[in-house]
Amino acid sequence: MTKTARFFIVAAMVLVFAGAASAATFINIGTGSTGGTYYPVGAGMAKVWSDAIPGMKANAQSTGGTAQNLALLGKGETEVIFADGLYFFAYEGKGTFEGKPMKDLRGLVPLYAEPIHFLVAKGSNIKTIADLKGKRVSVGAVGSGTEVTVRTLLKVAGLDPDKDIRPENLGLSDTAGAFADKNIDAALTVGALGIAGVVEITTLGTAEFRDIPADIIAKLGKELPYYLPFDIPANTYRNQTKPVKALASWNVLITTDKLNDDDAYKMTKALYEHKKDILNISTRLASMSPENLKYIQVPLHKGAMKYYKEIGAVK
Repeated sequence: MTKTARFFIVAAMVLVFAGAASAATFINIGTGSTGGTYYPVGAGMAKVWSDAIPGMKANAQSTGGTAQNLALLGKGETEVIFADGLYFFAYEGKGTFEGKPMKDLRGLVPLYAEPIHFLVAKGSNIKTIADLKGKRVSVGAVGSGTEVTVRTLLKVAGLDPDKDIRPENLGLSDTAGAFADKNIDAALTVGALGIAGVVEITTLGTAEFRDIPADIIAKLGKELPYYLPFDIPANTYRNQTKPVKALASWNVLITTDKLNDDDAYKMTKALYEHKKDILNISTRLASMSPENLKYIQVPLHKGAMKYYKEIGAVK
């Protein structure tokens, strides 16, 4: 074989491999802390997409939660994110997003309801939100949707989250450790029913639930309209024998209109066709159903809409 022939063969192989590389679609998924639900479920979704969609390479990234996820999505550092109701304010340009609406946000899949858990140290004399004054309170990781929600809740309850309490920016895993070490007096955290961090806390018996007062529920609902009254059912957690009065927002999978329509279609379809794989990670994803599309408060992505029309979920 001549040098010229070898040159053209090598050149052709380089072009083939370059073409294969350029054909790959990389999807980065913004999730949450490793102690929550978002991260393990996101990792499961990444595997489904990578295995079921030729040429797609998906990866789940641990983050501080919804607020950080929205920032990453806005900067193009993620293609898909898990989000609580804060995404609605981002879309509308309200609250911390005042003057900066993210009108390119699009919905893919409804996931599950996420209540606010009000926990206090075992045997504490803290009975209501007002009793948190002067106390050490876990308010969620910095930049998380939990922190945004908790700060708003405290304000509607008449407390300054920076002056009236001693705020601790802790994720769920660290919150569990802080209760065990008696480093905090209370925690307000947002998470799905049966979330690992709260299971750990209640299993160790280091904290117990308190109801969120009805007037605070009503006031927070006006400030954050994506939150609705919600009862944490009795026996969801160890030693929790009665329903707990709370509020909950609906979690959804969010992207932007920059995601390719065909990719969005394939990703949405793959999740429903491999739902059993996701349920093996978390049974709370049983509510990942087209009938819950009504809880998505931004326009559906065109690709996702195509799938939902195919199965008759929307007209």
